[in-house]
Amino acid sequence: MGTATMRAARVHAFGGPEQLVYEEVPRPEAGPGEVLVRVHAAGVNPPDRYARRGFENIPEAMRPVRSLPFTPGSDISGVVAEVGSGVTEWQAGDEVFGLVDFPGRHAGYAEYATSPAAHLARRPGTLRHVEAAAVPMAALTAYQFLVEHLRLGPGGTVLVNGAAGGVGHFAVQLARTRGAGRVIGVASGRHEAFVKDLGADRFVDYTQTAAEDVLHEEVDVLVDTVGGPNGHRFLPVLRRGGRIAPVFLGEYHPERAAALGISVGGWQVHSSGEQLAVLGALLDAGRLRVAIDSVFPLSEAAQAHARAEQGHIQGKLVLQVVA
Repeated sequence: MGTATMRAARVHAFGGPEQLVYEEVPRPEAGPGEVLVRVHAAGVNPPDRYARRGFENIPEAMRPVRSLPFTPGSDISGVVAEVGSGVTEWQAGDEVFGLVDFPGRHAGYAEYATSPAAHLARRPGTLRHVEAAAVPMAALTAYQFLVEHLRLGPGGTVLVNGAAGGVGHFAVQLARTRGAGRVIGVASGRHEAFVKDLGADRFVDYTQTAAEDVLHEEVDVLVDTVGGPNGHRFLPVLRRGGRIAPVFLGEYHPERAAALGISVGGWQVHSSGEQLAVLGALLDAGRLRVAIDSVFPLSEAAQAHARAEQGHIQGKLVLQVVA
């Protein structure tokens, strides 16, 4: 079908945003059990930036290996162009979105991308492709942590650190849909109105006040999207029996946490078209919404990564492939 090439943003050398090169490359073909998607938009996620830098922020023993050159990107929204052998659930022309083959290979910063058929869901009718591409990784992370692993139910207090970011803004909303008694959001003060509008009952501006100075043994679940060497500072805010769900690696002083009766999870998001369909239904019903910080054309993927590294993102960054 069509030409044998396409445009993509690829990494030829590990390093800063400037290493993303917009160029012409061979177009992939759908293999058995796969779907070829004409990508209309691709989400920009932290793992894309980690991969671009050779995962230098991950301990060496845990560091994934990516061969150069490679195309980053796991979140896509687009239209099925063709299906591989054995695929019966999709056909050409279907509008889909998904977290493609994560963890594993993924190459969404391109005009076309292949995906296992089971990793896709039908694009929510209430969302444009640009909005749908911002959903998969962030929303699935929040959903899998809160629902699949923590089995969050009615009552209790949920604290989301990094509540204005990609995973954070979905975690605030999903905690509310799961019936949390109280939701507390921690973010920069510039995001207070946004986080409260998502459903947070209380907001803590970390630039002015440390959460551990104003919250004392009152939190049941902490969703920590920040992690890092100072993650343990949140231990005093958790009740005995409290649970920590780290989205990124953090130091939580496991022996001290255990002595306080606090458990620390260790999960990674995985692709699931089935779960994404559940989230799509919530989006179509207006019970969940996605926030877009900025949209860049695919040719400006390097600028999108530079924006991400500036921080203070509200919601998600997206690359638009088809105008």
